[in-house]
Amino acid sequence: MKVTGFTFIRNAVKLDFPIAEAIQSILPLCDEVVVAVGDCSDETKALVAALHPNKIRIIDTIWDPQKNARGEVLADETNKAMAAIANDTDWCVYIQGDEVMHEKDYPAIKAAMELYQHNTQVDGLLFKYLHFYGSYDYVGASGKWYRNEIRIVKNNCGTYSYRDAQGFRKQNNQKLRVKAINAHIHHYGWVKEPKTMYVKQRNNDVIWGGHDRTEVENRVLPDVAFDYSEIDALSLFRGTHPLVMQPRINRANWKFDFDISKNKITVKDKFKNICEKLLGFRPFEYKNYTLV
Repeated sequence: MKVTGFTFIRNAVKLDFPIAEAIQSILPLCDEVVVAVGDCSDETKALVAALHPNKIRIIDTIWDPQKNARGEVLADETNKAMAAIANDTDWCVYIQGDEVMHEKDYPAIKAAMELYQHNTQVDGLLFKYLHFYGSYDYVGASGKWYRNEIRIVKNNCGTYSYRDAQGFRKQNNQKLRVKAINAHIHHYGWVKEPKTMYVKQRNNDVIWGGHDRTEVENRVLPDVAFDYSEIDALSLFRGTHPLVMQPRINRANWKFDFDISKNKITVKDKFKNICEKLLGFRPFEYKNYTLV
C-alpha cells in the first residue's frame, strides 16, 4: 500500500501558519508528501524543503488572481498538488497549512486504510474536527464550526477539491462515499498572536473577498490586534495536543481567557445540541459527503 500526502501553502512564515507541524504530522503515514508552494514573499519554500531530505517533493505554483473570491484559489492550489501525486499511490492524505493530525490516531488511520483499500464502495475517510480559537485552551462549541470532513481519499478516482477546499467531490459533482474513523484533525487557524491574526484576516480579504492581492499585501496595516472576544460559544479543551505542536504552544506569548459560562449559543444551536444528545444526529448539518 502506497500512501502520498499532499498540501499547499503560501507565505506561511509571514502569516505564522503551522505548516511545518502540519506536514510533520502526516509524514509517518506517508511514503511521500507533495507540497504546492505558491509564489511566496518569505522563506516558506526553504522551511518546507528542510522538513525531510527524502519524503518532501515541492512543486512551485503561482496563485491565480482570477480565483481570488470565495476561496476558489485554495481549491485550485489543492488540485495542483493532487495532480502531482504518482499514479501508483493508493491513498492520498490531505492536510491544510493550519491543520495537524495527532500521533495517537495513527493506528486507527492506518487500520482504516488497510481495511478499505480494496473496497470499491469507499472513496475516502472522514475525520472529526477540533477547532481551536483564541488560544490552545479553547475549542469552538457552536454550530458555526464544521464537525467532520474528508482528509484521506483514494487515488485515481476522479476526485477534486471542492469550492474553498474544505472538502472533495468526484465526477459529475458527486459526493464521495466515506467511512467515518475515530481520528481528529486539530485545526489551529484561529490561534495566532493577535496582531498576526489581524494581518491574516486582511489576507483573507483576497482569498474570500476577491480583493486585489498586490494592493492588500502592499498596504501599510495599522498596529491593530485581532479581537478574540467576539465569539459566541467556546468550550475548554481537556485533551492533548499533537507532540509536533508542543514547541509552538510553549512559545505562545499572549493570553486569552474566555468565560465559558457566558456562551451566547443561539436557540437554533441549542436545539441542534439537544437533538444530537437524544437522537444521535445534528439536524440541518452541512455534509459534503455520503456515509457508507
